[in-house]
Amino acid sequence: MIRNILFDLDGTIIDSKEGILNSVCYALDKMGREIPDKKDLMCFIGPPLSYSFATFCGMNEEETEKAVAFYRENYAPRGVFEFAVYPGVETMLKKLSSSGRRLYLATSKPEVFAKQILEKAGLDGHFTAICGSLIPSGRDKKEEVISYLVETESLSLEETVMVGDRSYDAEGAHAVGLVAIGVSYGYGTVKELNRAGFEAIATSAKDLTALIQRV
Repeated sequence: MIRNILFDLDGTIIDSKEGILNSVCYALDKMGREIPDKKDLMCFIGPPLSYSFATFCGMNEEETEKAVAFYRENYAPRGVFEFAVYPGVETMLKKLSSSGRRLYLATSKPEVFAKQILEKAGLDGHFTAICGSLIPSGRDKKEEVISYLVETESLSLEETVMVGDRSYDAEGAHAVGLVAIGVSYGYGTVKELNRAGFEAIATSAKDLTALIQRV
């Protein structure tokens, strides 16, 4: 039986693309870079910011540090609150937590922002622990976040699953020894989820609830 469930945040619990993409555009503008169409910036949702600016924008280490600082300059006061909870997620969290399962948040987003978001959404009470990356740097890779939770909460690998919407969630889970369940309503395509090796894929929060309750 699955007793512990680790949830990703962006693309799994909330649709946060507005706040994230607005902040990426703000950072690129501050850096004097051309601002592409927002649909071409969707790759920023999921991986750590430093990785995204370096990989997708070809920034060196110094430029990346500046871009991340500019991003947070916009995100902290505004972008963090530009989100919507996915349909059915609140009901899902209530059902799973009331069934005796322990819920955890495992996100690459800075922990301070993750806590603000869940509090704003009124969902923080469902989680036993909220874990994210540390500012200015530290524990930002998904594998590191998951590993930290498993160790500090003494979670049994056989009774714990990671739920997320991007390949990084599956990669992080598998690196630690966890099974991963993907959600296709988030930002990752079904093709990406299949390639990442998720052991199962849910199409909605309701579907995810039923899937978890069966195992």
